[in-house]
Amino acid sequence: MMPDDTTSTAPVAGDVQAVKRVLEGALLVAGEPVSVGHLARLFEPPLDNETVRKLLDALRSEWQGRSVELVQVASGWRFQGTRDLQGHLDRLTPERPPRYSRAAMETLAIIAYRQPVTRGDIESIRGVAVSTNIVKSLEDRQWIEVVGHRETPGHPALYATTRTFLDDLGLTSLAELPPLADLDSSHLLEMPDAPAKAAETALALASPILASDAATEPGAAADRGEPSASSSQTVH
Repeated sequence: MMPDDTTSTAPVAGDVQAVKRVLEGALLVAGEPVSVGHLARLFEPPLDNETVRKLLDALRSEWQGRSVELVQVASGWRFQGTRDLQGHLDRLTPERPPRYSRAAMETLAIIAYRQPVTRGDIESIRGVAVSTNIVKSLEDRQWIEVVGHRETPGHPALYATTRTFLDDLGLTSLAELPPLADLDSSHLLEMPDAPAKAAETALALASPILASDAATEPGAAADRGEPSASSSQTVH
């Protein structure tokens, strides 16, 4: 009688190395973060999530010192190139990353650190009107989304950051954003796509908040060439 091929090659819970090979292969070919729950369901019966996490931690250690590393981000686990190689890897896709204005950076930083916020909240902090195009560009990039509406007249939309935002920064949660007090005041206007540049990106995001009080001073809006919040008719 022929053996059942579907069971003879399937790794079992006790076969740790075989399970790790499956996890490793799945993450290498996925091309995007994979959640622990999804990885657990690769097996029959499914593994418990804690076992998968321990095996992933073991894999992460095994890959240390190589050109590719296993990291955890908001949406799950993924393999990515190490930071020291990123300059070379960027040449694989020579297209320049999107360039965002200071206004867009400030808007994104306010949402990241003060969420959930309305456009009115952002305008109050920046002292200038928020362009609809800025909000749309951040939504199109899937960095922000509407998470509800404030129970005030007009029911303005409440904006918050997304898992994609955290994934692009190489973070697992908002708690990993650097404290504002630890950031310098330099401005990086170009938002890199590579997760390995997350530290630079975090500086770029938060530094405008440090000067948010100055944005509300008389003349601040004029210095940026933007209309002041009080003089514009913004629909929230």
